[in-house]
Amino acid sequence: MTSPYRAIFTAPGTKGFSAAGLLGRMPLSMLGIGVVTMISQLTGRYGLAGALSATLALSAAAIGPQISRLVDRHGQRRVLRRATVVSAVAVAGLLVCAQQRLPDWTLFVCAAGGGCVPSVGSMVRARWAAMHRGDPRMLHAAYSWESIVDEVCFIFGPILSIGLSTAWFPEAGPLMAGGFLVVGVCWLTAQRATEPAPHPHGHGPGGSALGSPGLRLLVLTFVATGAIFGSIDVVTVAFADERGHKALASLVLAVYALGSCLAGAVFGLLHLRGAASSRWLVGVCAMALSMIPLQLAGNLPFLAGALFVAGLFVAPTMVTTMALVEQHVPRSRLTEGMTWTSTGLAVGVALGSSAAGWAVDAGGARQGYLVPLVAGALAAVVALPGYRRLNLPVPLDGSGADDRYSENTGCGTDGDGGTAGGDLA
Repeated sequence: MTSPYRAIFTAPGTKGFSAAGLLGRMPLSMLGIGVVTMISQLTGRYGLAGALSATLALSAAAIGPQISRLVDRHGQRRVLRRATVVSAVAVAGLLVCAQQRLPDWTLFVCAAGGGCVPSVGSMVRARWAAMHRGDPRMLHAAYSWESIVDEVCFIFGPILSIGLSTAWFPEAGPLMAGGFLVVGVCWLTAQRATEPAPHPHGHGPGGSALGSPGLRLLVLTFVATGAIFGSIDVVTVAFADERGHKALASLVLAVYALGSCLAGAVFGLLHLRGAASSRWLVGVCAMALSMIPLQLAGNLPFLAGALFVAGLFVAPTMVTTMALVEQHVPRSRLTEGMTWTSTGLAVGVALGSSAAGWAVDAGGARQGYLVPLVAGALAAVVALPGYRRLNLPVPLDGSGADDRYSENTGCGTDGDGGTAGGDLA
């Protein structure tokens, strides 16, 4: 392991909570596609399968920030285990209802309950933030490492979920996803030494992390970014199917995730200077521009190469975004703030998937790739006029200067709008 990554794991407990986070995040990439595979095998109804997957995603987007808000107030152990029980029971109910061919409405009720799944990635990043607050370089390496973990989940999760459901029995993929969630959350919450301290009095009445203008900008941009991801998934499957190699779609999409994974690994080794907000803007615009070559794809090898290049801009932009969330959300609402970015992505994925499916039905896969192009352009349009507000400090819970900016933590702004200490956090 290269030195910055070795350094972040020297502190006691870091390997344990990061490994638990990997297991707890696997359902993020396994559950939706597992439900689609299960329902399509049991009923042959792809419309129902897609609707249930969308219900899961939208439910998680609505409930996730509320769970994280409770975590900020009461602590991870107290909240996560209860939320996980609700989610696991709902997923189990979904599998039973599907297997027993119960009425469709029962499937949707269970899918909505399954959205109670906690944002494990946000929980792990909150632990890194609490551990390395005041050390921007270490926090940069930690966020980069977690972006690698995210991509590992998205490389192997869908392959594992689809493979289990097709080779073993239809319910195997979602069942394994639920198992990963339970084991990961129980393991994570058992590690009390690295759990961030709760802030039971840090929330005013009706207060929310979305009170930060900077966070609102990041979340809105991430809705458009999520539409890129969701539409690419759908259109790539259609593209491969049109060329008679539908099974290769998962490998092509894995190349996309691989590009992001490698970029995240390299990005974590860099000691960057200047404004994080400027790097974020460059990343968003680069992601938008990387959608142009997809319009020229005529075969799977070209498409895989174009997606690999596009993936190179994903992880660095995500890492910078999380660092900006840490700057622009009061400490007592950090987990909620990180979860709102995931919510923006989830909403965008649902919208992008729907739009891409409509575009493919109307004009084929080549026309479908216009959807991620438009989504990228929208992300850039949102980011360009507002990114300068990301240089502004945020008051602590709306009541005076945040001590992150009054202490010498490396999170204040320097003269050119960059971060003091010369790094992202």
